[in-house]
Amino acid sequence: MNLENIENEYRTNEENDVHYMTMALAAAENGMGRTTPNPLVGAVIVKDGRVLSVGYHARYGEAHAEVHAIRQLSESTEGATIYVTLEPCSHHGKTPPCVEAIVAQGISRVVVATLDPNPLVSGRGIKYLKDHGLDVTVGICEAEALKINEPFFHFIQTRTPLMVLKTAMTLDGKIATVSGESKWISSEASREYAHRLRHRYAGIMAGIGTVLADDPSLNARIPEGVDPHRIIVDTHGRISLTAKVLNLTNSPGRTIIATTAKASAEKVTALKGKGAQVLILPEKEGHVDLSALVKALGDLDIDSVLIEGGSELNFSLLRDHLIHRVIAFIAPKLIGGKTAKSPIGGEGLHQLKDAIQLEKLEVQMMGDDIMITGKIVQEVICSQA
Repeated sequence: MNLENIENEYRTNEENDVHYMTMALAAAENGMGRTTPNPLVGAVIVKDGRVLSVGYHARYGEAHAEVHAIRQLSESTEGATIYVTLEPCSHHGKTPPCVEAIVAQGISRVVVATLDPNPLVSGRGIKYLKDHGLDVTVGICEAEALKINEPFFHFIQTRTPLMVLKTAMTLDGKIATVSGESKWISSEASREYAHRLRHRYAGIMAGIGTVLADDPSLNARIPEGVDPHRIIVDTHGRISLTAKVLNLTNSPGRTIIATTAKASAEKVTALKGKGAQVLILPEKEGHVDLSALVKALGDLDIDSVLIEGGSELNFSLLRDHLIHRVIAFIAPKLIGGKTAKSPIGGEGLHQLKDAIQLEKLEVQMMGDDIMITGKIVQEVICSQA
């Protein structure tokens, strides 16, 4: 008996299920940044207490996790159990149905973390497996499975991207000194994590003010990082043709300029000549209509966007109820200054009762910084009193 068999003797069935599903979840994350707008999915095939193979969905359009795991096999799976982080598909898409491959392998039990919200799939994969005599368990590590696929679940249900606001500030709430210096407020560990966020989410958004002031590249500078699509909100088409976001080479992410009819036809043509995709959008209060922008990004199959904008863009997105999650880095520094900017600018809210509330908070150290994440639970209602 090998070590895995011995360990299994001391675990309950549920503990075994959690153990192997945790392995499947870890495998799923190997596809991060490459599967959008598909979900992250991992699969582990187990027989007699031994892991026979591990698979994951590596890239959009390629084999799903279950098929990937089956292709790694070197022995029979008759009577085996497969652990999958998302309900196996039962429809023909870019790949054949995974449920058919599972049944064909002689696998007798399927453990699923969570159902697929896609109406083409939801519940049908489970039904197919049960109809073919397989034992199916659903709900093991469901919270963890929902978390890693938050962008996918949001997108498939709304057809608009999950919008994640990232900020970095001092302990007294400043994003720059009174002279405008901001490099670096956050720690090296926080900045490295921010690049992992760029790798995770399909798009990154900034306002033209940030681009003109800092000339950022908005790419994912980590080993094997996948660059997000760069979305610049630029009402008048002021971006320089020499801006870094327009001149990145060998980047899979494209640059999208969100502008209005205020941008000159000559500038639009020049931007397209630089390879940028230009979205001419309606105006709202003299600026790009951000709700129209979010819908347009959904139409482009961009399932998630990390916002690294300035304080004005941040407030505008919050005001228009377009932010779903917040990630805030707080550095143990104090710089003061009446005119030093904070992460959220704009008109601001007039009454505390209108304050934006967060729920499901998570707090952790990131180097010397504190990172707080949470989901928006209350829409902004701007009082005019």
